[in-house]
Amino acid sequence: MTVPGFDPLMSSAMVTAIGTGDAFSKGRDFGARLELVPKQLSTGDRTVFGSISKRGNLYLRSLFVQAAWVVLVKVGPKHWNRYGLKSRIEATRKHLRHNVLAIALANKLARIAWAVLHKRRGFACVSTNEAAYRGA
Repeated sequence: MTVPGFDPLMSSAMVTAIGTGDAFSKGRDFGARLELVPKQLSTGDRTVFGSISKRGNLYLRSLFVQAAWVVLVKVGPKHWNRYGLKSRIEATRKHLRHNVLAIALANKLARIAWAVLHKRRGFACVSTNEAAYRGA
């Protein structure tokens, strides 16, 4: 519930689907399982990103996308800094369409949610300087 854009329904659906997240070694694997990353076709020095497939858990993926839209629209740019997402959203907003931006943010929220479950603590935004001193 501490992750931005989450509500009780979202939290319970995620815990029901993955438990404590021990099935995944890192948040990237969880995002890939939900199919929130594009297909990648690589040959030599050329990389082409394809579409996002619809094979993962449809219900959980749609909840993550809705949470991303809540962060983008309802929370608004004034409060993105509180969650540590402002620099990331502003940077990706310049070169991505708004729907693709929502999927990218949903992937980021999935990684954050996995870390919260796996480490068994609440979400807390830590500034870059504090993270460097903590040894993160």
